[in-house]
Amino acid sequence: MQVIMLEPGKPAYVKEIGSDLASIQEAVEGTVEIIYPFSDVFVGLACNEEGKINGLPLNRAVYDNDGEIIDIIAGKAFLCDCSTDELQSLSPELLDKYLKKFEHPQKFARLNGEIIAF
Repeated sequence: MQVIMLEPGKPAYVKEIGSDLASIQEAVEGTVEIIYPFSDVFVGLACNEEGKINGLPLNRAVYDNDGEIIDIIAGKAFLCDCSTDELQSLSPELLDKYLKKFEHPQKFARLNGEIIAF
């Protein structure tokens, strides 16, 4: 399946990965958790469930509807279509949309007791 890979410190890119559990776990380098933080409700963000616990580098921030950071993904992650029981490739339109959205990697800093992304 074609997914958008998100790696700490790197621009987003398209990658072909298998849709089996072993391939998905390999892509995120660990146990998989899928969250749905986007307005396209069937677009899932697959990430390493233990990324922060294991001290992996911070990757991308997840925002609420008001633009406030609600979480930060640590380690490798990817975006895919979760509209069925099996993970699938994103459509060409969604690949383009989310490649643009995640074109630039984020850096993080603590300011006045809060973590900010830039």
